[in-house]
Amino acid sequence: MDRLSKVIERLINQSPFIQEAISEGLINISSLARKLNPEISKVTGKEVSDSAIIMAIKRMPPGTNQKIERRIKNFMADLGDLIVRSNLVKSTFNNYVGISQDQAKFLTQIKDISDNFYTVSRGVAETTIITNEQFKGQITSIFNQSQLISESSDLSSITMKLPPVNSEISGVYYYLLKKLAWEGINLAEVISTTNEFTIVVDTKTVSKAFTVLMDLKTETLN
Repeated sequence: MDRLSKVIERLINQSPFIQEAISEGLINISSLARKLNPEISKVTGKEVSDSAIIMAIKRMPPGTNQKIERRIKNFMADLGDLIVRSNLVKSTFNNYVGISQDQAKFLTQIKDISDNFYTVSRGVAETTIITNEQFKGQITSIFNQSQLISESSDLSSITMKLPPVNSEISGVYYYLLKKLAWEGINLAEVISTTNEFTIVVDTKTVSKAFTVLMDLKTETLN
């Protein structure tokens, strides 16, 4: 039984989201046991009954999930300054031939303008550009408008400075996005670098989003 318990705990530990759902009573343990049974039987080398798996899950130490959440909460308390930028526009283009040269041309035009905001996300088939609304004219004149997929204005961004250990803790982005989703905040875009995480929202909801993120920094640990 000890071996079975360790196998089950290891499988569940691979997904902190399952742990969270178990602790909050959001998962049917019987269904989870049936789902895990084939892999558990394979690892242990013998047939295991669903009832034995259910019993082992129920006996899992309560600290398993809380430890991950506590690490995340401690991490959130160490978040750096939140930087808000407003009056942003977003344009998404198909990846047409020459779009990289157009980006370079655009950057050349705005490089000497102080306090400019510019971020670009290039995917397999499309590229999204977010910049100050004052540069909308340059975006329109430089980029191929026949390849424009969508365009949004009146956006704001919130950038969070992340501690360097952010890549060592599982579930950080999930935790941030979950809190925003619970408050009904829609995200126009999510941008990340190694130690920065930026969300882009409608300007009407930026104050609410800022409050949610600030609360994460000051949330009291149980």
